[in-house]
Amino acid sequence: MSCNYADGLSSYEDKGVVGVPEKFDTSEKVDEKSKLLAKWILESQHVVVHTGAGISTSAGIPDFRGPNGVWTLEKKGLKPNINISFDEAVPTKTHMALARLVETGYVKYIVSQNIDGLHLRSGLPRQAISELHGNMFTENCSTCRRQFIRNNATTSVGQKPLGRSCPGSQTSRRGCRGKLHDTILDWEDNLPDDDLIMADYHSSIADLNICLGTTLQIVPSGNLPLLSKKYGGLLAIVNLQPTKHDKKANLIINAYVDMVIEKVMKSLGLEIPNYVEENDPTKSQNNVPLEWSFLKIQVNEMKTLYTVHTKKFKRIKLEKKLKKEEMDTNPAPSKESHDNVQNFDEVSKCESVEENPTKDLDKVICTQQF
Repeated sequence: MSCNYADGLSSYEDKGVVGVPEKFDTSEKVDEKSKLLAKWILESQHVVVHTGAGISTSAGIPDFRGPNGVWTLEKKGLKPNINISFDEAVPTKTHMALARLVETGYVKYIVSQNIDGLHLRSGLPRQAISELHGNMFTENCSTCRRQFIRNNATTSVGQKPLGRSCPGSQTSRRGCRGKLHDTILDWEDNLPDDDLIMADYHSSIADLNICLGTTLQIVPSGNLPLLSKKYGGLLAIVNLQPTKHDKKANLIINAYVDMVIEKVMKSLGLEIPNYVEENDPTKSQNNVPLEWSFLKIQVNEMKTLYTVHTKKFKRIKLEKKLKKEEMDTNPAPSKESHDNVQNFDEVSKCESVEENPTKDLDKVICTQQF
């Protein structure tokens, strides 16, 4: 049962604020805000979605800090009475809609705190998601660091050995004698490096970060949606409870996530695909294990894109600063201030699509070595 995951974690007292009452916007407000969110998605070039336990409750998996969440009931000496096994749960409308939004290019990336594997099972590709806290349906080799998809949910928690050798020699010519471990983090385990850095890069360059079903209390994942604020990015939150960063949000929708996603998809003219077991990689009958690893080239490409993006905004900030200084001393712009901006441009020696550096990764060319 999915509550066994919580039981397998080590003892930890500081589990954040739990049991805060839920709030519900009126149906009219939900309609209005959902249309606005769809409009922002249409107008954005790099949308990143951050998902928490609230997107899986409709699959029968309890959340943690809601009125009937695992940690909320734990304080009362109780356990959730709705609890389905990870193997029996299937992706929700939100999971399937997000997979469709990634497929159509409306969403560039997913950052998830969830360990239930429902994003993977929805058909979302590995290059489109960071799983910051692990995945019940993946296992990691301690030697080559590659990850592989499991056919059933692990019963192990805390990156413990699974008693099996790495199947690396079956999936590539690069043999490996390493041992497999589960990927589920315990409370104070370090987050996986590649997943965290990819989440950082994508969240920073996003012109729209959308948070679904999370109170944003766990760090660093809860702070990632704020990274783009200094570059002019928007922040939208869909959650029934107040979140840690409500004051910094540009839009808050207090409603069930599935309901909001259905309305957004309708506004975008997209259908939500049904879950099909045959397309679920955990149901594969192939004898060769399916790999679930980041390629190093993906991380390097995102580093280049992130560098181009941040340098552009540093240039804009410098221009504004010089313009203000010039206006304070001389209403006519000087040649010196113009040369300062040009000198800054030559430092990075990067060519990009100036109006939108995140539009097309293939069009970004950078000669600087990182």
